[in-house]
Amino acid sequence: MGTMKRLPLVLAALLVAAVAVAVAPSAASAQIVELGQTSTPIVAPSCPKNTPLSSCSIVLVHTTAVQSTADGVINPMRVKKAGWIVAFTVGLSRLVSNAKTELSLLHGLDQRYGGTPQVALTVLKPGPGNSFTVVSQSGTLHLIPFLGQVLQQPLSLPPAFKTMAPLAVKPGYVIGLTVPTWAPILSYNLSPSKFLYRQSRKANCKTKTPPATDTAQTKVGQSEQYLCSYSGTRVQYSATEVVNVPYPKSYVHTRRQP
Repeated sequence: MGTMKRLPLVLAALLVAAVAVAVAPSAASAQIVELGQTSTPIVAPSCPKNTPLSSCSIVLVHTTAVQSTADGVINPMRVKKAGWIVAFTVGLSRLVSNAKTELSLLHGLDQRYGGTPQVALTVLKPGPGNSFTVVSQSGTLHLIPFLGQVLQQPLSLPPAFKTMAPLAVKPGYVIGLTVPTWAPILSYNLSPSKFLYRQSRKANCKTKTPPATDTAQTKVGQSEQYLCSYSGTRVQYSATEVVNVPYPKSYVHTRRQP
């Protein structure tokens, strides 16, 4: 299992306090909610025992994913209270332990899928026909330095509105993870009745077959149907929300926010 790179509790508390002060000085009741964190913790995935790397399906490519069930909990990524997403956690496989083999493997994946491994946190609004529309999205996180780790990435706090910023959320929104290139973030061979996730594509759903076209949702307002579902698999991510902090009228960040 990879090493843990998490926000210390003190830093998490500071995030809550800083967001509360920045947007609502009177919001003394701000609380932390970890969306997607169930009884099984987020881990850095690895290939099942005795599975050769060529048959290991831990890499997600060119899509946006939403965890629909985790540890039997339905819709663990659905927002229940209005607030702000201030960080997200992602478990990243090392793929292989041999440095020389790893370098060759990473180069091959980069060439095949259009770049180095990357993810972005995506706020989605559910719609009809199993569709989801992008409400807002974080900046893109490059993963190479963190492979083999469980990384918690804080989002920048006001006034540093650059590539990362807290994301305002409302009840009913769903938090997804967008992979514009590729990312080793899937744990599979889990209980089919307890774990299931969906991808932002509607055809060619075979587990080991990447999307025929890039289906990653990378633009605010973009809608896609999520008709490909995968049981027994977990996307290793969660999102940290600060609740009971109202959305400020003065906060304008048109590139990412609704």
